[in-house]
Amino acid sequence: MNFVLDRRKWLFTGVPLGLNCLRFNSSIGSANQVNSVKQITRNAPGFNKAKSVLIVYTGGGMSQYESWDPKPTAPAEIRGEFSSIATSVPGIRIGEYLPLTAKWMSKLCLIRSMTHDDLDHGSASYLALTGQFHSRKSSNPPISPNDHPSMSAVLRKLRVPPIGSHVAVHLNGPLIAPILPSAGQNGGFLGRAYEPMILGDVRESDQLPNHLLDDQQMPAVRLDSRKKLMDQLEHFQQKYNQSKEFNDYSETTKQAFHLLGNKRYLKAFDLSEESEKLKDRYGRDRSGQACLLARRLIEIGIPLVIVFLNHGIRGQDRSKEVDDFGWDTHNDIFEMMKNHLLPHFDRSFSTLVSDLSQRGLLDSTLLMCMGEFGRAPLVALEKTFAGSSPGRKHWAACYSIVAAGAGVQGGTVYGASDQRGAYPQDKPTTPADVIATIFNSLGIDPSGHFEDPFSRPYPISTGKPIQGLF
Repeated sequence: MNFVLDRRKWLFTGVPLGLNCLRFNSSIGSANQVNSVKQITRNAPGFNKAKSVLIVYTGGGMSQYESWDPKPTAPAEIRGEFSSIATSVPGIRIGEYLPLTAKWMSKLCLIRSMTHDDLDHGSASYLALTGQFHSRKSSNPPISPNDHPSMSAVLRKLRVPPIGSHVAVHLNGPLIAPILPSAGQNGGFLGRAYEPMILGDVRESDQLPNHLLDDQQMPAVRLDSRKKLMDQLEHFQQKYNQSKEFNDYSETTKQAFHLLGNKRYLKAFDLSEESEKLKDRYGRDRSGQACLLARRLIEIGIPLVIVFLNHGIRGQDRSKEVDDFGWDTHNDIFEMMKNHLLPHFDRSFSTLVSDLSQRGLLDSTLLMCMGEFGRAPLVALEKTFAGSSPGRKHWAACYSIVAAGAGVQGGTVYGASDQRGAYPQDKPTTPADVIATIFNSLGIDPSGHFEDPFSRPYPISTGKPIQGLF
């Protein structure tokens, strides 16, 4: 099949010529060439190994020095106050305040060579969640309908969910960076119909969809009558108005009615079915219970779940509630990480890894722990931020993330930072590569494309799957 390339269309969308997602005619390239590229991608390690992807997102910039990439032999101003500890894998050491996670190192792969050059939370989170740089790099841009869609929205565009279910769910969200919800979490130019389900504090019953359904209060005949009424209103509205806003609303309404009719899906949100002991292991805070709910959603086959740890990038200068504290530790980094951030994270993340593993879910689940960037090599006090003791500035040139499950080689380290932890020394890896890895694991060729409402194609990812993980 031949396609004619409209150059004006490509110039308008900003998609560069030469991407392998372009539509070719015989004068530009052959279908065999395109197919050969896709065949290589589909033969990449890790392709279609995951039924689901679970992302633990550490918004605010989790310091790699105090967690995944300590520098015990570096000078004190780089090393910081903490020591490192041995893990269950000889030769791999992590921060001393992650003792529970250290026991599960055999399941984890540390990626110590993440890199990019966006230095503010909003636009860097946009990059991490979409794989695309924002036009306003190193800033905190407001959410816009012209934004590139999140990976969750792209997945929803490419994969139609089963009736009464969702393709993607965001828990403990939305991510606040630094004061307003960060761009990159939404449907963007695809529209609201492609947005993930977003839940805040999952400990509150009114946050969960199961409160919508009560067999005695909402019998099937009543639900059916409401749906018929909505169908009539929709038919009338579509006859006189074909606006994008209404179409988004209509699609969202349909999803809601399908959800109300799926008792198995609604039941997954009922945390009361879990033992009190397991709830304690995860932690009774917002992030711990969100991790528990994430495991339940993975268990029923939701393809993509993102848990925001924590929901705000920096709350310690605005609140005394530990639940509000984020990873943006410009000052007081050692106090905050030792007494609050790392113990809470260690408990919840280690329990999530063990729970997934013991239930046999880790083999079919790609688990990733990542944020928008890390922290700077130099420990110093920043006078423009609250706090009385030193911290670390933003640093995107080199930081760490973690992967596990779905064929990932556990007990390994991928890439390396230099002696100061300032720049990648080996195997530099970008957020676009992470996005490509996620789609690759779900059996979606990341070198392909998706289309916007005007049938203009966009690349699924501009990166490449991280083959060395598998």
